[in-house]
Amino acid sequence: MPAVLTPALLEALRAATPGTRTTVHFNHAGASLPSAATLDAIQAHLRREAEQGPMEAGVAARATTEQARQLAARLLNAQPDEIALTGGNSPGWGAAFAALGPWRAGDRILVGRHEWGGNLSAMRLTAQRAGATIETIPSDDSGCVDPAALQAMLDERVRLIALTWLPANGGLINPAAAIGRVARAAGVPYFVDAAQAVGQLPVDVAEVGCDVLSGAGRKALRGPRGTGLLYVRRDFLPRLTPAFVDTYSAPLAADGQPQLRADAARFESAEASLALRCGQANALREALDIGLEAIRARIDTVAQALRAELAAIAGIEVLDQGRERSGLVSFNLAGHEATAVQRALAAQGIIIGSNGVPYTPLDMNARGLAQIARASVSYLTRDDEIDRLLDALRVLARQGG
Repeated sequence: MPAVLTPALLEALRAATPGTRTTVHFNHAGASLPSAATLDAIQAHLRREAEQGPMEAGVAARATTEQARQLAARLLNAQPDEIALTGGNSPGWGAAFAALGPWRAGDRILVGRHEWGGNLSAMRLTAQRAGATIETIPSDDSGCVDPAALQAMLDERVRLIALTWLPANGGLINPAAAIGRVARAAGVPYFVDAAQAVGQLPVDVAEVGCDVLSGAGRKALRGPRGTGLLYVRRDFLPRLTPAFVDTYSAPLAADGQPQLRADAARFESAEASLALRCGQANALREALDIGLEAIRARIDTVAQALRAELAAIAGIEVLDQGRERSGLVSFNLAGHEATAVQRALAAQGIIIGSNGVPYTPLDMNARGLAQIARASVSYLTRDDEIDRLLDALRVLARQGG
């Protein structure tokens, strides 16, 4: 494992990533650029399916696809039986949440201000049907979810604490482990949405203290879209009954009764893309080979440099909060809607993201933000790419709104 990502290694990684030759990519938080080896792993399995038949190819590739589970467990400091391979972050998080019931009138759900909009949709539908409530944990003066404020909110009616670790609308990193200590002491289930964290930060589920943690393959892990990870703590699993099962997750026993799997794969389905799982396994292996400490250090260096340069451009307001920050850099350019900035840059081959209120509604509304532009970096991001982004933004700033 390298202590640092040297210039020579970075160039080798870029050379093995086709997208770096065709785009200036600052939307790694949306979906990052996969390596050629990840693409090859996917295509090789699709070829096996075409030549052998999909079912027969699945049997032949079982060992390869199961490597994804083993590698994900290593990545999270978990056990393989605590890992489900999912179709993405939201499917995994949503399946675990749907398995928590039944909910009752008066139950309370406590969420951070930065909760992902999709998670909020699922929680609100459930709360409306059951008469439960969703309450926002106050943030501290840095913008982070405040563990002390959470402690003061707890009572016997709290059924869930939910945290989005790295918000989608900026660089803040929430204190997931500190929140976990409060949740564990109170014996309250704790769900962590780690879509932006997995592959960008070292993640130790024991340190975080969560019962459930979800992650995406397509973001910092540089895996294929349509893949994700779901960690369920072994001792917590018996409390979760999936809303949907099939012959893989709950096969019928001799007496005709469904037998839920005794591992986290009770959240998987017989219908899965094994080609994508082959790609997922390769992406996980690549991240582990580089080392998450090295990845985190490189992303932090690049993101800090970008924030400083953006802040020096007249008309740009950098919007990131928090004491510790991620590779998601959020900003707005005076006189320009974020989506207009995104389109103008895309016309020059520079790809950024933009977020509206539905993605992180509690935080966006609390801060009076309608949109944000988001330039999210990777360990692959190079100085000349940052220069191109900055030059293009300086031109837009001079043009005015």
